[in-house]
Amino acid sequence: MRVVVFASGRGSNLAALIEAQQRNELPIRIVGVFSDHADCGAIALAQAAGIPVSTLDARDFPDRAQFDQATFSQVTAWQAELIVLAGYMRILDARAIAPWHGRIINIHPSLLPKYPGLHTHKRALRAGDRMHGASVHFVTAELDGGPVIAQARVEVQADDTAETLAARLLPSEHRLLVACVRALANQELRWSDCGIRFGDDRLQQPLRLAEDGSLVDADSMKAP
Repeated sequence: MRVVVFASGRGSNLAALIEAQQRNELPIRIVGVFSDHADCGAIALAQAAGIPVSTLDARDFPDRAQFDQATFSQVTAWQAELIVLAGYMRILDARAIAPWHGRIINIHPSLLPKYPGLHTHKRALRAGDRMHGASVHFVTAELDGGPVIAQARVEVQADDTAETLAARLLPSEHRLLVACVRALANQELRWSDCGIRFGDDRLQQPLRLAEDGSLVDADSMKAP
């Protein structure tokens, strides 16, 4: 599967995908990396791995719609089959993503629908949550509001700060993204008007990341 990754920051999730691809754990080829920040870590990672890159500055465009039109023109040129938003910090224009229904996913550091948007770790601690986690979801026009594919969970410790909680979650976040991309590339996961299907089953709730890195039905796992 031809995959394009969007990223705005250091690129740790991109690095996880590149490393899994290099270990032959993913039946994908990352054909391009796009960023709205030319000097971000994700671009440096992609260049070091020999992956084509493209960057655009939103300030060079009159509005979001025209910026996204230019962005997705590059995606089309790369002949992408799947777009992965991995720490991409811009909201995408609804018209730009419409042709990509079911072929664009995002990883978000919370147990959606809790805490869409920013500062998720701080918000989880402020709310007194005992569990925190990450979600991979299909992208729609609603911010972090598309159907959730799968989640990874970590227990919140009494002495956690936003920084320690984020650091403890990150390895699970990486494994979750790799597992979801693998399932999509293997055509085990798909989304249509009938909902998300995993194999022959229609999902009634998000899948969970198991210890072995596989995706399993949440009911098959004991709650922490």
